[in-house]
Amino acid sequence: MIPHVTLRPLTLHDTEVAARWGEDPEFCAYAGWTERATVDRVRLWRDLVVNSPVDLLRLAAADDAGDLVGYVDLMGLDDDRRELGYLVGPRDRWGHGWGTAIAAAGLEHGFTVLVLSEIHAEAMAAKVPSVRILQRLGMSETGRGDEDTFLGEATFYRCFSMTRPDWLARRASPGSGRPMEV
Repeated sequence: MIPHVTLRPLTLHDTEVAARWGEDPEFCAYAGWTERATVDRVRLWRDLVVNSPVDLLRLAAADDAGDLVGYVDLMGLDDDRRELGYLVGPRDRWGHGWGTAIAAAGLEHGFTVLVLSEIHAEAMAAKVPSVRILQRLGMSETGRGDEDTFLGEATFYRCFSMTRPDWLARRASPGSGRPMEV
């Protein structure tokens, strides 16, 4: 069963929680975070909350108790198209459906609140769970992106996209495989 998440603005309390995720070297390696002191990470997160870049909408993903379980990014300056990013934290939450729930909530927010016409995303081919999440949500693979490395191995980005009409049709279709509650 896919967990339920709610998206909300990031708070200063969230900055402390998210900064602690970076104390786990394996989390940092998988998430692509630079390892740094927790105090420095708190400062970076606080700056993000107080002075968010104009091309980044980062929303906290909270569980039913209101605790931070990840975040969603909707990046870009286009009025009708954004890039979806998401992260689950800490690492002990990985593999329990949180990524699917958080990414689905990002699509929901993008298509209903921001009224976007298209959302695109990328996932490294080597990050199989991330690729599967985008596929599970019904995003269409659109091609191959840039080369990169993951855990010291060469890989590349797989590119995905979804339009608002496709999202609405998938949402209305029983048995579509989409999360029923977000």
